[in-house]
Parts: sequence; C-alpha cells; structure tokens
Amino acid sequence: MKKTMRAFRMLRWQEPPSLVEIDLPEPGPGEVRIRVAGNGVCQSDLHMPQLPAIMEKFLGWQMPFTLGHEVGGFIDALGAGVSGFEKDQPVAVVSTRSCGHCLECDAGFDNACDSNKKGRGYGMNGGIADYLVVESTRPILPLERLDPKLAGPLTDAGSTSFHGVRRVTDRLGPGRTAFVIGAGGLGSFAIQYLKILTKARILVADVAADKRARAVELGADDVIDGALENVAGEVLKRTDGRGADAVLDFVGTTATIATSIASLAKLGRYALIGAGEGKLEMPLMGALAGKGASICSFVGGTAEDTRSAIELAEQGLLRNDVELFDIVDSAKAFEKLAAGQLQGRAVIVP
Repeated sequence: MKKTMRAFRMLRWQEPPSLVEIDLPEPGPGEVRIRVAGNGVCQSDLHMPQLPAIMEKFLGWQMPFTLGHEVGGFIDALGAGVSGFEKDQPVAVVSTRSCGHCLECDAGFDNACDSNKKGRGYGMNGGIADYLVVESTRPILPLERLDPKLAGPLTDAGSTSFHGVRRVTDRLGPGRTAFVIGAGGLGSFAIQYLKILTKARILVADVAADKRARAVELGADDVIDGALENVAGEVLKRTDGRGADAVLDFVGTTATIATSIASLAKLGRYALIGAGEGKLEMPLMGALAGKGASICSFVGGTAEDTRSAIELAEQGLLRNDVELFDIVDSAKAFEKLAAGQLQGRAVIVP
C-alpha cells in the first residue's frame, strides 16, 4: 500500500485550496525530501485562488499543486547522489528558486533568476504539507540553533525585507532618516534590520494603532498614523523639511507609492516591496529626477539574504513573532491573514 500525506492544495483555477490526502513523494536523483516542521503563510498565498488559468500558459504553472513557500523542517530522505546532509537534520528552504548559473545568479541576485517564475507554492508543490521534495541541495540551509518551525517566515518575509534594507543602506549614515510604510510581517523585520545595520533615525507609518505601538517596541524612533490625509507632509515636518533618505514601502498601493516619492529627500532611494498593485501617478521629472532620487523593486530576497536573516535570528538579535496553526486549520490561517487579525506571521504546522 502506498504511503500518503496531507497537503493544502490548489486543485482548480479560481477555486479555494483544499486539504487533501496525496501520495508521499519519493526524492529522485539529486533531490531531498523534507519533513515539514512549519510553513509560513504569505499575502501572495491569498492571491492564488484569484489567479486565472492563463497563468498555466504564461508561467508554466500546472494544477494541482501544494501551496506554501516559507519552509522549515528536517531532512527526511536523500535521493541518489546526494550527500552532505543527515536524516533529521534541521534545515530551512530558501523561498526563491534559481538556476545558479545565469548572469543574475552569478551577480548574487538569484531572486531575479528566470527560474523563479515557477517555484515552491507557485505552480510547483510547496510546504503546507507533511513532506516536501526539494529539487536540489542548493536552496537548503542547515540550522544550528533555530527551531525549524520558526524558520519558515525568515525564508521569505525575513529575507525579502533584509534585501530591501540592504538595497538602501548606502543612503543611511548617521543623521539620515529611514521611513518604513507598513509595520506588518515584512515591515516588522525591516525595522529591526535598520536598527541593527544602520545608525539612521527610523520613522514608521501604519494605519493600525497596535502595529504602530509594536513598531516602537521593535526599534522605531517615531511613528505616524498611516490614515492621515497627508502622511508625506508629516514626514517632512518630522525631518525639518528634508524628507527621508530611504523609503521602504511594504504596502505598494497607489496612495503609498505617491506618499513614498513625496517623502523622499534629495538623492533618496525608494524601495517598492509591497504588492498592492498600485500605480505611479505623478510626473517623474519633478518628483524623482529633480531630487536625484531613485527607485528599486524586486521579488523576494536572495539566498544570501535568507542566510543573513537566519544568522541574526540564531544570534538572538531578531524578534520573529508567529501564530501557529495546525494543518487542519490551514483555511483558518488564511482567513485571519486576509482579515488582518494576526500579530506576526501565521505558521502552519503539520
């Protein structure tokens, strides 16, 4: 009789995911099977049931597939030719998928690799399951002191926000100001990274009072009510008219994009990270070129960003708040995330 496992899967396009029993996958040559300890839930997971079937044609995604791309767990089985890992060894799995030999990968920007158009939880089987087979050892990071149940959020939320901070740190010497928009899962990590890696003053805006209070606990020097009519005006007021030298936008709506650009100081840098489907609706010449400012955007962090986030967590320097859900309550975890009722990251535990 074949062994089976539980998996929270997309079965058909534009339908909610379901918890089902499927065959336990066997690792092929070069592959590794992970026993999942925990998988973090991301905003992008919520968008999966809304995607049209045309994704199959453009990105090569195929139904059905298991959701989840923030994976921590234990080595369970090694495919032929695999060495360097032992059974039950605790590990995390890098969220982004990469080839390792293209120009982007060679330059250290594996998050920009074309292979990442399809990955774990994105058209391929992910980690909201009892087990996950990983295509190679490249994305597998050994853990020393970190509970793998807590490692998942660091592979995406922690890694992506680290990458954002890394892209703006050259603008953040002493006397400079960093402005973070959105103090949710990614923003909370960014506040901590800014505190650890820079000497800049940290301003944070969020519409929720509890998240603003938490931002102060995590190291923010000042907070702004994100529901105010003129948030950029508040930033200018609190920086003596100069503006922020770096803006990290973890929301990405039309409103926050406009606020971010209006908040920039001369030679400032805007990191657009949130996937709020916003539009840029202002003349670039006056808003950006006139200040000598720049924009950077990206999808996810690199393997090195993930490694850095995990190292900080293992040193006890990073607060990683999670709310645990049994795999049978996967739908409930998605509902709470959609309703904005989580403090920290939802982690689904098989």
